Amino acid sequence: MSITTELNREGSATPVSVTATPITHPLQPLTPAEINAVAAIVRQNAAYGDDTRFETMELFEPAKQVVHDFKPGMPIARQARVNVFSAKQIGVTRLIVSLDRKKVISRQVIPDARPMIQLEQFLAIEGIVRADPKFIAGCAKRGITDMTTVCVDPWSAGNFGIPGEEGRHLCHVFAWQRMRKNENFYAHPIEGLNAVIDLKTWEIIRVDDHGVIPVPQQEANYEREFIKTTRPALKPIDIVQPEGVNFKIDGSRLTWDKWSLIVGFNARESLTLHDISYDGRPVMHRASLVEMAVPYGSPDNGHFRKNVFDIGEYGIGKLANSLKLGCDCLGAIEYLDVHMNTMDGDVATVEKAICIHEEDSGLLWKHWDFRTDRAEIRRARKLVISTICTVGNYEYAMYWYLHIDGTIEFEMKATGIINTAACIPGKPGKYAREVLPGLVGHIHQHIFCARLDMTVDGDSNSFVECNTYAEEYGPANPQGNAFYEAETVLRTETAAARKANAPSQRYWKVINPNKTNYAGSSVAYKLEASNCVTPFTHPDSPSGKRSTFIQNHVWVTAFDPEERYPAGEFMNHSDGSGGIADFIKKDRPIENADIVLWHVFGLHHPVRVEDFPVQPCVLTGFKLMPAGFFNGNPCIDLPPEVNNASCCAKAERS
Repeated sequence: MSITTELNREGSATPVSVTATPITHPLQPLTPAEINAVAAIVRQNAAYGDDTRFETMELFEPAKQVVHDFKPGMPIARQARVNVFSAKQIGVTRLIVSLDRKKVISRQVIPDARPMIQLEQFLAIEGIVRADPKFIAGCAKRGITDMTTVCVDPWSAGNFGIPGEEGRHLCHVFAWQRMRKNENFYAHPIEGLNAVIDLKTWEIIRVDDHGVIPVPQQEANYEREFIKTTRPALKPIDIVQPEGVNFKIDGSRLTWDKWSLIVGFNARESLTLHDISYDGRPVMHRASLVEMAVPYGSPDNGHFRKNVFDIGEYGIGKLANSLKLGCDCLGAIEYLDVHMNTMDGDVATVEKAICIHEEDSGLLWKHWDFRTDRAEIRRARKLVISTICTVGNYEYAMYWYLHIDGTIEFEMKATGIINTAACIPGKPGKYAREVLPGLVGHIHQHIFCARLDMTVDGDSNSFVECNTYAEEYGPANPQGNAFYEAETVLRTETAAARKANAPSQRYWKVINPNKTNYAGSSVAYKLEASNCVTPFTHPDSPSGKRSTFIQNHVWVTAFDPEERYPAGEFMNHSDGSGGIADFIKKDRPIENADIVLWHVFGLHHPVRVEDFPVQPCVLTGFKLMPAGFFNGNPCIDLPPEVNNASCCAKAERS
């Protein structure tokens, strides 16, 4: 046994016992023992002396060939990526640590970089802001004298060229008032009062007061103690698997039906999937959500700064929930704990952060031959791998689905509480919608980027765009009904920076030009990009320059293990350099090559009244569907079954 800590929702640490974990695969995430060992190695020659703090530790993933060649029982060399920073000065040092050699083997200093805002800093920020005389005076102007009722949310500050902010590591805050214990403080924004705090000196460099708007007083609660329930409780829906589950877990290797993959997790991306194969055939080497930009549409007061990168500026993995059986996850559930580092280099554990289970997913295929009155029916099912992360007011529930027919799906369910502001009742302005008298939610977007390191039947793949066109009405199309699909191989990185196009029913697929199916066409996986959004942030604006990846819906790059994040490696106060727009300037060939597909999708969110006090889940995502990968329907061999737990409902009838 080793003792680690568990991060709870308040960001404090609770001791947790963790059994020593054997290393069974080269892509297995760092274990608690390895995190402790890495921290000890780094401290031996700490980059910033006693001021050294740890941003992230994660597995330094081995070369693809190492993974391809691995067989159970082989020795595994382990290395870690480590970012450390100074508590007092600007800069980040990137390290590669060899656990086998017990030494730092690579060191790179980035003097102008800022680390992610750390979970441990969140509550410290609130305390410092509450104690600031100028902020107290601003609250007093709004009738607030008890500062213990003030709730402060830290936001990344962006990079807006504001005088006095140069060369600092800053945080910008918004505030609300909690009227009584446990009530929903997001109903009471302290509008127009924002503090800017330096995370190195811990001084408040400025308090912006944009003018007094009364704090909305009406409560809008969601916790059970405040709700007077009048609706009768619904009868339960029980999901049972009396014969057990169909998946197996061996270390970090997860197998189900014909699927096999490695489950990973890190502080920045949260859930990651690796070495994904179907019936022994590789599909993807790595899949994860690598960035999230959340631009808000209001230029008023301090709201123009709301263009946050929840993955790159905070690290969404550290904000993972500990999931609850029968609530967050239903059915026969397997949970995985995850282990990360604290700012001081200790181990932080989130218990039950990953949920794994099976779900029925409706009809898979059916045909009734009316001439013989014979029918064949098969039901679909999927394996679900999920995690839920809370970033301030929002919950992001992330689900990877492996379907029995070879489809891979990612779904994001966004819920939680909309970010609120105050207005004069009845006058919400053009950029917001009033959800309670004097309370508004601004129009905004959630734009995500998935990095999909494709390996469709091998590492040599090509990227194809497919468009449908109507044949010109005339001799070749006398009845006006002819239309056809045209395929174009996109051969370079710049050619493959593309947008969705509904009029031509555009889609894309990744093919292996060296492998064919029984119809003679290249084996392929199709990207079903059904949730592309139009960005409204101007590309030449400060926020637009930092989020150039949102300007296209797909990008394709030649594989480079150091090209990991579409908006850059270090997002806090970034200037827009070092992201995917820079990657593709090399214009490398991507035909019959080792390629990475980046898909940008999201949610366009004009706020509804129904989104408050808690927003019902809104969904977005994408699918990767086999498109010639198989010789016919891959589930034609699925045996028929009848669910014996199903019964006639005998519903009450009036």
